[in-house]
Order: sequence, then C-alpha cells, then structure tokens
Amino acid sequence: MGRVPSKSIGDLVARATEILNQTWQEVRDLAAQGLLQDPLHDATLVQAIRRSVTSRTRTYRYVLPTQLLAKLADSSLDCRSVQVGSGAEGAFDARSVAHKVVVPFDADNHNVLGGSPEPYVSNPLRVPKVSSRYAAAQKNKHGWSDLCRVLDAAQKSDGGAFVERLFRQTLVEVHRQLAAVHVTYPVPIRISLERTILLTERFMAELSGGDRAQAVASALFLTIGRKFGLYNNVRRATINTADAASGLVADLECLSERGEIVVVAEIKDKELTLGQIEAKLQGARAKKVSEIFFIVQKGAAACDHSALAARTEAEFASGQNFYILDLAALARVALALLGEDARREFLGSVGQQLDDYKSDIRHRQDWRDSLASL
Repeated sequence: MGRVPSKSIGDLVARATEILNQTWQEVRDLAAQGLLQDPLHDATLVQAIRRSVTSRTRTYRYVLPTQLLAKLADSSLDCRSVQVGSGAEGAFDARSVAHKVVVPFDADNHNVLGGSPEPYVSNPLRVPKVSSRYAAAQKNKHGWSDLCRVLDAAQKSDGGAFVERLFRQTLVEVHRQLAAVHVTYPVPIRISLERTILLTERFMAELSGGDRAQAVASALFLTIGRKFGLYNNVRRATINTADAASGLVADLECLSERGEIVVVAEIKDKELTLGQIEAKLQGARAKKVSEIFFIVQKGAAACDHSALAARTEAEFASGQNFYILDLAALARVALALLGEDARREFLGSVGQQLDDYKSDIRHRQDWRDSLASL
C-alpha cells in the first residue's frame, strides 16, 4: 500500500503550509514592488499553468498548487499521485494537503481558486493519478492534458529547483488572477428593456449549475419587492445548499418587515417536473406559505403538462397558489412596469448577488464584461 515515504501526513501538511506561506509572501512582495515576473521560461508550461489556474473545471484549479506543493514538502513523493491507497511508489494523501493547506489559502484570498471546500472529492479526481491514462474519465480533456503536462515535467525533473519554479509560476498566476477577483460592475447610465433582457438571457445561457439563474432571479425579486412595496427583503441560500439544510422553504423567501414569509420562489435552470413541484408544495404547506413561484428557464416537462393543470386547480381549492413562470418573461413584464431606474437597480443587484454569495470568479467576470459591452 502506498504511503508517505518519509513524513507523516501531519508533518507533510505542516511543511507544505510553511512553504506555501513563505512563497506566497515573496510573490506578494515582488508584486508590490512592481518586480513580479515569470520565474519559468518554458512558454508551453507557463501557458499550461495559466490555463490550469483559471480552468473552467473548478477542481482543476486546485491541482497544481496541491501536487507541486506536496512534492516540494517531500521530494520522495510522486506529485502525480492522488490516492494514497493506489499502491504506487510515492503515493500520498493529496486530499489532505488540498483540504488542510490549499483550501484555507484559497479562503484567505477571496476564493481566487473558486471557493470549493473539498475539491478533491469531486468526480474529476476520483482517479489514482493525474495521468493521460485516465483522460477518458474527464469531461475537460484539454484541461486534464495541461495538468498532466506540468506534473509529468515536475516528476521527471532532476531536482527541486525546477519544481520550485513550477510552483512559484503557479502562485504568480494565482496572484494575477487575484487582481481580477475584486470585480467592479459598470452599470450603464441608460439601458432599454430589450437590451436588459438580452443581456440577462445571454448571461444565463452559460452552464453554471443554476448559480447565474439564481443570481438573476434574486436580483429581480429584490427589485420587484422594493419598487412595488410588496415585501422588504429576500432571503436566499447558497447555490450548493439544499433548502432543507438551509431551513428555507425554497430557493428564495420574500419577507415582510416583520419577517413573515410573503412569497417563495424556486429557481430551475432545467426542466421542471411534477415531482419537484409536489415536494416543494409539501414544505410550503407545512410553513403555511400560500404563494409559490416556480421560476424556470426551460419550462415544465411535456409529460407533466396535463397533470400540472389538474394539480393547480386542486392546490387552489386547498388554499395554495403556485405559478410557473419563465424567468425572462417575468423580468420583461416587471422591468417594463417599473421603468428605467429599476432596470439599472436590477443590473447592479445581479452583481451584488454574485459577490454576496461568492459565485465563481468566472461568473462575476462574465457579468462585468457583459455590462462593459453595452
């Protein structure tokens, strides 16, 4: 069975933490003096590192800092290893290094890598090794190839000096990315209704696990509540937290001044099913919430259409109203009624939602770029 050859996992984590803190401080000091340069002179590897740190696959952003750092902390390790139980020579517990060293570093630096609490338990890293042998298991094959290229070079190198340059280059790219984390959203002075709707539809078209749709919907409900005086606040859970775990009836709870739930909204960026509706109605009934919105991007499942009509009537008779509305269509009507000032407030609120709920940096940058293109 593979094991850490010369250090316990506690020793490895402690040494890795020391190296990371020291190297990061040196990178920051150089940047503050305007002297930050690429320590690596291989353009192919520099580009591979840069793409890895900013990968569209969030898990990949943690791999180079974790694997190279472990190699620096203990040169006898195979920096391509992911699972200690693989039995391979130099295998080690990469998950512990990621979670105990790199994840806290990420949290201390505005979630520059993406804010994942456990990146090494995700599907892309359920393999024994970062190797081209496991490329078929990866959706992002180009990103996987970049990781393999860098880690193969590190493992095949003659000494620690080259691995140190690879690691330092990784932190240089992280520092450059950090400069983009503090996003300013350039809301335009004037914007038409059509431009507003087109902007939000394009933004939500990008896959995000529902994050973008939830930010847009939250901003819209906040704007509606403020401008129409229907409720005072909107309470929302983070995108990866189940409603039951968060204590919320649905994705959004619209609250009166006294904190009473006036309206709830469930946001779906996939097809809505009758089963999802029934599950949500039960929770709403238990908390005596009578007004429930299902805000969708792709409508309801075709096979459920007839059943939905019957269920709507039955729920109305029992004292509950539920509505299925397209998000863009709701935004079009609400923002037409509320006028141009409300559209500006809505656009600014989308950015605020992305910041407040720590959306992935890519989503925040895309929203900024979308506004800047107006």
